[in-house]
Amino acid sequence: MTNHHIALIPGDGIGAEVLPPAQQVLDAVGARHGFGFSYTSYDWSCERYVREGAMMPEDGLDHLRTKDAILLGAVGHPGVPDHVSLWGLLIPIRRSFRQYVNLRPIRVFEGVDSPLRAAAPGEVDFVVVRENVEGEYSEIGGRLNRGLPEEMAVQEAVFTRSGVTRVLDYAFELAARRGGRLTSATKSNGIVHTMPFWDELVAERGADHPQVTWDQEHIDALAAKFVLEPARFDVVVASNLFGDILSDLAAAVAGSIGIAPAANLNPERTFPSMFEPVHGSAPDIAGRGIANPIGAIWSAALLLDHLGRGEAARDVTDAIAAVLAKTDLRTPDLGGNATTTEFTEGLLGLL
Repeated sequence: MTNHHIALIPGDGIGAEVLPPAQQVLDAVGARHGFGFSYTSYDWSCERYVREGAMMPEDGLDHLRTKDAILLGAVGHPGVPDHVSLWGLLIPIRRSFRQYVNLRPIRVFEGVDSPLRAAAPGEVDFVVVRENVEGEYSEIGGRLNRGLPEEMAVQEAVFTRSGVTRVLDYAFELAARRGGRLTSATKSNGIVHTMPFWDELVAERGADHPQVTWDQEHIDALAAKFVLEPARFDVVVASNLFGDILSDLAAAVAGSIGIAPAANLNPERTFPSMFEPVHGSAPDIAGRGIANPIGAIWSAALLLDHLGRGEAARDVTDAIAAVLAKTDLRTPDLGGNATTTEFTEGLLGLL
C-alpha cells in the first residue's frame, strides 16, 4: 500500500480541534482507495513562542522538507502579535518551499444560506488564485525616527517578471481546465508602477492561452461585483494583497469563513505544499468543541488532489456537499448546534 507522509501543525486555538477530523477523513478515504497515511505532528504555535521565543525551531524547515505535504490547523493568539506568528511560521514555509500559488476555491453549497440573494447553490463556483510569496507582502522596508514627530514607515511592493508570470500561467491553465474564463484583479489607475506591469504580463500570458477568455477589473469594482454578481466568475487571479482580501470576501459570500479551504502550492512539487483552513485560530470558541471542521476537511481534499488522488478528493467534496444538502447537521457558525465531533461523524457516515 502506498503511504503518504503528512506533517501536521495543529497550531493555535481551534487548529487542534479541526485537524483530527481532517485526519479521520484522509484515513477513511485512503482505505477506500487503497492507500494510506502516516503523520508527524509538530507543536509549533504561539504557545511555543511564549515558552521558547520562536514559533518553530531553527531546523524546522528541514523537518518538513521530506514530507509529502503539510496540513496546518491555525495560527494566532491574542497574546502574540500577528506579525510575529505569521512571519515566524507560515511565511517562512511558504517562501522557503516556493509555495507561490495560494489556491482558494469558493462554492455555495446546497443547504448553506449565503448572505447574498444572488448567490445560489450550483451557480457560484469559482477559484481565487493568489500570488503567495512576493507582491505587497515583501520584507523590504523599515521604520525611521521612531517616536519622533518625523517618524516614518516604508514598505516596498516587489513584483518580478518570473514571479508574476508563473502564477499567471497557473491561473490561465486552471481556467482552461474549468470554464475557460479568467478575471485579473488590478488597480493600475492608482498604483502607477506595479499594477501596469502586472497588467502587461496578464496580456502577454493571455496571448499564449487563446482558449481562455479573460478580462481585468479594478480591485474596488471587483469587490463590489463579488457581492452583486458572484456567479459570473470562474478563475480570479490577483496579487498577494488583493488575493488575500478577495478570497476572504468570497468565503463570506459562500456563507461562512468556517468552510473555506486554502492550498499553498509548489506546483513543480520540488518542495512540499501546505494546506490549511482559512478561518484562523478563533480563540473565542477554542476548547468548546464547536469549531466547523469543513475548512480543514476541504483543505484535506485539496491535499489529496495535489498528491494525484483526484478520485478520492472528489469523494471528500461530495461528502461535504451531501452532509450539507441531506442532513440538518450544522455547527453554530452555520446556524446549528452540532459539535465538531457530531458533524464529523455524520460526514464520515456519508463518505
